[in-house]
Amino acid sequence: MNGQLRVGVIDGDGIGPEIVPVVREIADAAVRGAGLTVEWVPLAMGLSAIESDGDPLPAATLDALDGLDCWILGPHDSAGYPDRFRGSLTPGAVIRKRYGLYANLRPARAYPGVAAVRPDIDLLIARENSEGLYADRNMALGSGEFMPTPDVALAVGVITRAASQRIARVAFEHARRRRNHVTVVHKANVLTMTTGLFRDACLAVARDYPEVTVDEQHVDAMAALLVRRPGDFDVIVTENLFGDILSDLTAELAGSLGLAASINASDEKAMAQAGHGAAPDIAGQDRANPVALVESTAMLLDWWSVRGHDDRGAAAASAIRAALSETLAAGEATADLGGSMGTAEFGAAVLGRISGQRITG
Repeated sequence: MNGQLRVGVIDGDGIGPEIVPVVREIADAAVRGAGLTVEWVPLAMGLSAIESDGDPLPAATLDALDGLDCWILGPHDSAGYPDRFRGSLTPGAVIRKRYGLYANLRPARAYPGVAAVRPDIDLLIARENSEGLYADRNMALGSGEFMPTPDVALAVGVITRAASQRIARVAFEHARRRRNHVTVVHKANVLTMTTGLFRDACLAVARDYPEVTVDEQHVDAMAALLVRRPGDFDVIVTENLFGDILSDLTAELAGSLGLAASINASDEKAMAQAGHGAAPDIAGQDRANPVALVESTAMLLDWWSVRGHDDRGAAAASAIRAALSETLAAGEATADLGGSMGTAEFGAAVLGRISGQRITG
């Protein structure tokens, strides 16, 4: 790695052009403080790319991503694109499929100073990101949904042993760095072959991690348990649809969907992408909450650090999280979290705390 880090930066739509520059400035200060040299590579996507290139995801952007290990993706507002792009894969979906980003990692933890439904929550959902019931992910050609008649709709759900074992290994590796506990979530009492295969594949991987405690839950029971006692859980591994639903639940239990960080990763590439949308209704008003994308970028630096065996990435990520926590604990937040700050003012508060740290890797 030689202390060199190249990161793609895609502003996207809606609030993206407001939050992404804030995140970049915070991350830039943290990586420089950790002794890394970073090159930020701006790339086009979304409505602005349609205006300039005639495509929401220009070929030039994909060509540039081919040469990058990681990037920050702002939200996209595909519902606002011209009619000719309706029915096409969203830019995020195209990127995810092109680079095989099979692991969607979504943490949920309560921050000091933020009113959380469950202050004891601190967990990570490892969501299989390449198959399941999602129509845009489970067929080589065409959609996984089809209608034999106008009154009948069918969906194909795909679960494979290879993909299930792959995400299980990611979950167990993260558990090793957390609290050594993995919960496998499935619905094998009803979907016996599909989610039963997922469960069995995960439990087979568990044998390679004897130091990690492993248990299992049906997805409906898991939803109830997350509301009742989320502090009992560490890493949750599950298939695509269940992971999508449970991660929105855990974000709200932690305080807000505006805290919903995530990365989409393969073994070779990773993308920081907040779990929330583009919020076009507040775009341009300096009201957007950048916390989710800030935390997503810290996760991206952690991923880079592990992949490249360079502790400076992890040091930069720790500095970002410490500054973020201190800022929120001080009651400094955007309006959606009960504060009075604008986007830029909040970013400056976090940046100021990073600048005051001594960052060591």
